[in-house]
Amino acid sequence: MPKISNKGIQMPASPIRKLVPYSEQAKSEGVHVYHLNIGQPDIQTPEPALNAVKNNTLNVLAYSRSEGSEAYRIKLAHYYKKHHIDLEADNILVTTGGSEALIFTIGSIMDQGDEIIIPEPFYANYNGFSIAQGVNVVPVVSKIDNNFALPPIKDFEALITPKTKAILICNPGNPTGYLYSEKEISQLAKLVKKYDLFLIADEVYREFAYDGEKHHSVMSFEGLEAHAIMIDSVSKRYSMCGARIGCLVTKNKQVYEAALKFAQARLSPPTYAQIASEAALDTPDSYFDEVIEEYVMRRNTLIQKLQKISGVKVAEPKGAFYCIVELPISNADAFAQWLLEIFRVENETIMIAPAAGFYATPGLGENQIRIAYVLKKEDLIKSVNILNQGLKVYKNLE
Repeated sequence: MPKISNKGIQMPASPIRKLVPYSEQAKSEGVHVYHLNIGQPDIQTPEPALNAVKNNTLNVLAYSRSEGSEAYRIKLAHYYKKHHIDLEADNILVTTGGSEALIFTIGSIMDQGDEIIIPEPFYANYNGFSIAQGVNVVPVVSKIDNNFALPPIKDFEALITPKTKAILICNPGNPTGYLYSEKEISQLAKLVKKYDLFLIADEVYREFAYDGEKHHSVMSFEGLEAHAIMIDSVSKRYSMCGARIGCLVTKNKQVYEAALKFAQARLSPPTYAQIASEAALDTPDSYFDEVIEEYVMRRNTLIQKLQKISGVKVAEPKGAFYCIVELPISNADAFAQWLLEIFRVENETIMIAPAAGFYATPGLGENQIRIAYVLKKEDLIKSVNILNQGLKVYKNLE
């Protein structure tokens, strides 16, 4: 039998999606499953975006430009200026989701065997994207005891080798919800300039910053023009995950030109989705005020309920809509599967994301889960109740 590639063997299964067969089986048996496992907001997509597609009169659904439509990129540049990020349209490359932006970035700045330093836990697909291109992820550990704040800069510096090409952060963080301070970004900026590295920032959750805290973009720091690469997406901002529109943003012309060649090879981002994304930029600020108020309420509800469960430790997120929860069990993977296969409360159960898949260091996160608080308040309360009751039963089975 022909053999698949080593990269195919090494590609990690998604910690978010690998339990789907168990969830589908439970549903087929009439069980209601609360999905805490995936960052799919239940927030209404803005009407301007939906109407732009519904009312469109295109006769030919043609290719767009490889870098994305000019009208959309110009409008995006204006959006960023509102957030004190000074950009032009030709700094923006539209991609098929933030995922493709990351793939193009890694392909444009790294060769096989090169290294990228990432604070862990991190968005699991960072590992997959790197493995797919023969790049080695070098993790630097952040800890639940300080809400997954940026690890000390000396920890980063100790990991830099001649193969190191970049540092990658997610801000606010998936899966931690941590929001990096201006001081922390400044420390990273100083480090990448010292060692002539790239600083890649996944900023798709920019709007979701809570408790009066502010988001600080790597694109707004002077002196980082040659080093900074920003990844962005409409998926979470406008509850448009299915649109699959993101962008790669950089002022480094060499990086942009290299990424453009990758973009040309895949032809173009989807036309209808760009139309919807361009229209979404007309969404009033009041939409975000309401959305943020809703997420803060959900976060507070979730954290307060989790803190009442004996033996549970939870980080308090300042952004995005995720949190990491440490459980009084040894194996969250087995627990998550058991919840779907066996455990029921009034014919309901929950689907959680085991956190080990968000770490690159073997053995870390095995007693942790990620919860996405993308459900309404009542469903979050029910979900935590199921988790609590499940833990009481499961601890006696381990």
